[in-house]
Amino acid sequence: MFKKMEIVEWMDDSGKRIVQRIPESGSGEFRLGTQVVVRESQEAVFFRDGKAMDVLGPGRHTITTENIPILAGVVSTLFSGKDSPFRATIFYVNKKTFTNLKWGTKEPIVFRDKELSMVRLRAFGNFSMKVAQSRLFINKLVGTEGKFTTDEIEDFLRGIIVSRLNDLLGETLGTIFDLPKYFDEISTLEKARLADDFGKYGIQLEDFYIQAITPPEEVQKRIDERSAMNALGDMDRYMRFKTATAMGDAAANEGGGGAAGAGVGMGAGLGMGMAMANMMGQSMSEGARRPAAAMVTCRSCGKTVPGGKFCPECGTPLETGCPSCGAAVPSGAKFCPECGAKLDGSVKCAKCGAEVPSGSRFCPECGEKQE
Repeated sequence: MFKKMEIVEWMDDSGKRIVQRIPESGSGEFRLGTQVVVRESQEAVFFRDGKAMDVLGPGRHTITTENIPILAGVVSTLFSGKDSPFRATIFYVNKKTFTNLKWGTKEPIVFRDKELSMVRLRAFGNFSMKVAQSRLFINKLVGTEGKFTTDEIEDFLRGIIVSRLNDLLGETLGTIFDLPKYFDEISTLEKARLADDFGKYGIQLEDFYIQAITPPEEVQKRIDERSAMNALGDMDRYMRFKTATAMGDAAANEGGGGAAGAGVGMGAGLGMGMAMANMMGQSMSEGARRPAAAMVTCRSCGKTVPGGKFCPECGTPLETGCPSCGAAVPSGAKFCPECGAKLDGSVKCAKCGAEVPSGSRFCPECGEKQE
């Protein structure tokens, strides 16, 4: 049983349908003289016995053997006259640009990252497309896959997009830390590769955008932790700063928080005090490990003092001259390092040159005061 067609037309109120088949199932009964109305942004592909006979553009078309010449032989062999019936199907194709179509990964893409090793990535974005070749589109996609709506076409194309993106990321990207500066480049390369894939089905890819490529949430947390650690720098200095800050806060709470506040402040203060005590103990132990300064006897005042350049008691230089050769002699030395003369702890009087015992303030020969 076939439907009789006299005027054929189609309007899509939803704006989401790409193809409309008339009739929706089986074949329709057409006659020479049937009116086919095609609106702007539409094309009608005329099929008979599974073959695309012609593509009708916008306007009103009357089916005759003149505008569809291939019908002449078919009709004349079976019927005569303009009312001769024949069975056919018309596919209306919406040729407008369909915008804001979504794509995304149903399952994460496994990406080999040079810094993070294996990472699972999710990606999503949008694209826009339109049918460029109606006959090829019907034969390759609608006829074999049975796709009629944008949702069905969108789902089919999404698989192609994700497959190409997976290859592209592996070829062009080393680490996900470089993603922000490569979004535009990746989008351009992806669009170029998809153009051929879409073209095989008579589809023209108008725009392609990547909105985000992200690792799993737990990986993002680890990246944040890594950034925080790098921002801290010297951990030892940071911990000392935090300890000092906490102690100040604890003291402020103890002073103005009542009994409960005082308790909290005291608890925090004790905790911080113990931390500071540990730090001070560590510093003291490090100081204890350092070698102690050597003790020497000052030739002028006779005091035993830590080694240095000057005596901390009388200010006399601790390095004195050898009484024999005048060479500099370290304090406490028993022999001169230059001439080998024995050093008995005495010094020469600056006025008469007589030997002055160590610790004496006046020369025993001339009475000159010794500096």
